[in-house]
Amino acid sequence: MIWKCLVVTLILIQSAYAEVLSGRVVGIVDGDTITVLDSTNTQHKIRLGGIDAPERKQAFGNVSKKSLSDMVFNQQVDVEWHKEDRYGRKVGKVLLNDEDINFEQIKRGMAWFYKKYKSELVQEDRITYVQAQQEAEANQVGLWIDAYPIPPWDFRKLKRAE
Repeated sequence: MIWKCLVVTLILIQSAYAEVLSGRVVGIVDGDTITVLDSTNTQHKIRLGGIDAPERKQAFGNVSKKSLSDMVFNQQVDVEWHKEDRYGRKVGKVLLNDEDINFEQIKRGMAWFYKKYKSELVQEDRITYVQAQQEAEANQVGLWIDAYPIPPWDFRKLKRAE
């Protein structure tokens, strides 16, 4: 129980101290990764935290990328980020006029809630992301139109095994 309290406290502290990066979206890599140009003309790769979008060679991969592009390309965004991943990308929440773009990708059926990294999210985001996925699934929105969509983490494992 004490361990759970420490983890929750760490997450709350981590989210309270998330850094904010502001800039214009100059590139869309896929449905969960963008490039942001800040005021010093420095480019930053951003991985949308808490979600995992279909891979480019996977069903809905290009549709997911287009969805993200339609929302944020050439737009001024704020990124509340809390870590860099092993590829050097900042991981966080992308906000466009205070709208949570990570949430929107899930709601549109263009990404999964990435449960593997749920502990990195504040509780409110975990709850809304799960609910958005459940609603998209129930309404067969986006990738959920497929009877058995393959999660990207399973798709990547299959590709590595080939």
